[in-house]
Amino acid sequence: MASNTPTYYDSDISRTPLVTEFRNLWEYRGLIWLLTRRDLTVRYKRSTLGLWWTLLNPLLTTFILWMVFGQFFRFEIPGTPYVVYLLSGILLITYFAQSVQASGAAVVNNAGILTKVFVPAEVFSFSTVASATVNFLISLLPMAIIQLITGVGIPWTVILVPIPILAMFALTAGIGLLIAAAAVFFYDVLDLTAVMIQLVSYLTPTFYPIAIVPEWALPILYANPLFSYLEVFRGFMYQGSFAPAWNFAYMIGSAIVSLLVGVYVFSRSWRNLIAVL
Repeated sequence: MASNTPTYYDSDISRTPLVTEFRNLWEYRGLIWLLTRRDLTVRYKRSTLGLWWTLLNPLLTTFILWMVFGQFFRFEIPGTPYVVYLLSGILLITYFAQSVQASGAAVVNNAGILTKVFVPAEVFSFSTVASATVNFLISLLPMAIIQLITGVGIPWTVILVPIPILAMFALTAGIGLLIAAAAVFFYDVLDLTAVMIQLVSYLTPTFYPIAIVPEWALPILYANPLFSYLEVFRGFMYQGSFAPAWNFAYMIGSAIVSLLVGVYVFSRSWRNLIAVL
């Protein structure tokens, strides 16, 4: 027989940083899935094309950049059709941008719910990253088709693509939680985030070949974590190869550090967040 005893939320209950947050994510996994579905539904609710925009948006962006840099500036990538190189970069950068921006704004955007019903705030940030991940997975379909059309083919290493995807999930979730904690107090952080994402995207070889980067600028390029994510992703997705070991180390290390730091900072400030909201 089901118990009718009401459940009360005590804001003074002790929480163990990291442990409590990860336990909440597991216990509320059903809610995360429901919020992910809600995000996907609401995003395309008033759109005539609906979910097709997930496929068309990166393709249209790729076409425009291909015309500018592939036809006018004549960028070339040895051994790889430029359109494949370009699309792979656009997809990963778009995934990063959507995840970080949506996750960073999740707590502020759901303030109405958080102030009325007890729901772990981190659930909203993680659900937005999950939504962006689903969009990214769907967008891999047109890339696979373009690889076949251009003769690149689909190597066996494509089955390893989930590795950089999981790492990107951890990276963006951690960064998003840091931004979410700051955005509650300083809303301008969200605008600054958009600017920083644009800067990082230009420091990532999404549309330009590494060969044109000056020697003095290469350390800056390599220091950008997204460079390693992109190298690993491209290697698995269409090159059929493994990126250098330092790329894997940098990717996995940055993902773990970002997630742990993001969750820890969020866990230490959650009471203040709810009070401000």
